[in-house]
Order: sequence, then structure tokens, then C-alpha cells
Amino acid sequence: MTVVRNKRARCRMRENKRLPHGKSGGIQLLLIQTVDPLGKQGDIVEVKPGYANNYLIPYGLATVATDHHKRMVEKHRAKLQEIQKKRLVNIQALAKEIATKRVSIEANANAEGHLYGSVGPEEIVKAIRAEGIVLTADQVRLTGPIKELGLYTVKIYLGHGIDSELKVWVMPQVAEK
Repeated sequence: MTVVRNKRARCRMRENKRLPHGKSGGIQLLLIQTVDPLGKQGDIVEVKPGYANNYLIPYGLATVATDHHKRMVEKHRAKLQEIQKKRLVNIQALAKEIATKRVSIEANANAEGHLYGSVGPEEIVKAIRAEGIVLTADQVRLTGPIKELGLYTVKIYLGHGIDSELKVWVMPQVAEK
């Protein structure tokens, strides 16, 4: 008898934890923060259950789209837009600052100027971090690995549709004596 009660209790718990489903069978969530490919802060989106349960909800990027949450978002929509405008201004200022910077990366190369390895996004992020700008490797958009010495223009994606360009000098490594 206790076994049956426990099974019923577990089924009821599962039913209570179910997330609201949308028209196409996905889960409806309210975005707490802007998620680039998905939507902006305050948007109600429909995603697959695994994406919701394993990424959006645990990382605090989204919450269940209840009527209460929807009303709160509508009530605070003006504040959210103000915060978004400030964030965009900061990102645009960062884009202008990055456009004025030039970074140098020393790499091991042969006499013809071909690198023994290659320069990738990690090396560029490390070099720009030395200039006081914090970026991640996925923000650096390279068409391919850099394999020769020279001056390159690298696109930096900052989010919200804002790109910047960074000048990268790849120079031969100076041998220490």
C-alpha cells in the first residue's frame, strides 16, 4: 500500500513540475536576459524542453512564463528599455575603443614569413586583454586561422548586432640571447 502511495505522490510531483507548453509543443519561457539567437529581455519564447531545463532555466537566463511574470514585465517594460539603451551605449563605446586599438602578437615563423603554428581567437583575446579590454574567444570572428606574418583586420562581434574591427599585427618572435 505504501508503494502505491509513493508512486502516486511521485506522479503528482511530476505533474506539478511540468512547464507550460506552447502551440508547437515546446516550452514557453520568459527571457530574463537577452539570449542572442533566441530573443531580447522580456520576450516570451518557445523552446525545446532540453534547452529550457538544461541551459536557460539553470543559468538564470529565463523563467517560466506565468501570467504573473507577464504582468510584471509589462509593468516594468520602460525600465527594461532604459537598461537596454544604457547597455547598447556601453557596447557602442566599447566598439569605438576597440576600433582605435592595435595589438601585436609575436609568433614563431620561418624566413618566408610562414608561421609554424597559427594565430587563433585565443591569442587575439589574450593580446587585447593586455590592453585592458575583456573579450571572449567566441566574439572574435576569423575567416580562418592566421598562418602568415602581417597586418590583419579582425572582426569583433559584441552582441546586439554591433561589430567592430581590430588591427592585429603578427610579428616574428624575437629570439632572446
